[in-house]
Amino acid sequence: MGYDLEARTRKFSKEIIKFLRTVLKDEINKSIVSQLIRSSTSVGANYCEANGASSKKDFKNKIYICRKEIQETKYWIKMMAESNPERKEELRRLWQEAHELTLIFGKISSTLNNV
Repeated sequence: MGYDLEARTRKFSKEIIKFLRTVLKDEINKSIVSQLIRSSTSVGANYCEANGASSKKDFKNKIYICRKEIQETKYWIKMMAESNPERKEELRRLWQEAHELTLIFGKISSTLNNV
């Protein structure tokens, strides 16, 4: 069976959602939760769109958006860790997956640029 990046991005989004359901919804966290949910779920949504792209240019653009969104997600995970230091270990695991996805989308982007 081949590698399924669509499933991996969906699983990542689900893990973020699962984590965010457990976060205290104070004034600071509310804003971070909102940003983190948007950027993390956007990665998988844009990857799905890339797979249905109408052209190579459209595919390349969607992959670029995936790369930007996963980088933004890493930022918000770090901010969540700052505002919830007691949850750093859980967030480190989520950040690591986001970092791996960053590398994957970076590699796809560089490959597309060399074609």
